[in-house]
Amino acid sequence: MREIVLDTETTGFEPAEGHRIVEIGAVELFNHLPTGRSYHQYVNPERAMPKEAFEVHGLGDDFLRDKPKFADIAADFLDFIGPDATLVIHNAAFDLKFLNAELGWANLPPIPADRAIDTVALARRKFPGSPASLDALCRRYGIDNSARDKHGALLDSELLAEVYLQLIGGHQPDFGLTVVATGAEAAAADWRPPPRPNPLPARLTEAERKAHAAFVAALGEAAIWNRFG
Repeated sequence: MREIVLDTETTGFEPAEGHRIVEIGAVELFNHLPTGRSYHQYVNPERAMPKEAFEVHGLGDDFLRDKPKFADIAADFLDFIGPDATLVIHNAAFDLKFLNAELGWANLPPIPADRAIDTVALARRKFPGSPASLDALCRRYGIDNSARDKHGALLDSELLAEVYLQLIGGHQPDFGLTVVATGAEAAAADWRPPPRPNPLPARLTEAERKAHAAFVAALGEAAIWNRFG
């Protein structure tokens, strides 16, 4: 099963107000394991970068001016995500809104909403009432996000991939249920109690023994006690 963990960075919150994508990052998982393949692209938004967006992303007009426009990278992006891989996105509605706006402006078909798994929704179902931000989930799972001083699409995708694998049960396909013991642990696992030097005395009374014998006799010769003693 192929999955693409994806993140975008934008100039604002609404494509209907002229805001655009400035960065896309994605990493590939196959059967819930990272393959090492990734996609990363800065995008010229064809508009000035608002101050508040610059403070969040650290991407300025001078840096983005010579980057390709979305229409120029759309084919490579669509080729990386493929036609049917599941997209794993934190707050999927937001990223799909921007991706589909950009695809529409490039005269390309939109990405169906049912292709996406929203990790915000996953986290809220698993931890109701708890913060579901990427930083909060990294803290919960002990994932190092110290390099996240600015929002970056590729770094956020890599962190989200780790969070997603924890949300669905851990990195290993067997969910960590198989434990291999070594050294002292293996020796302890192989330990068996020795036979008792003196058998414990029977706690069955004579009356109980006679009652059981009468019960077995009433069952006939086919009774299991007669076959196995």
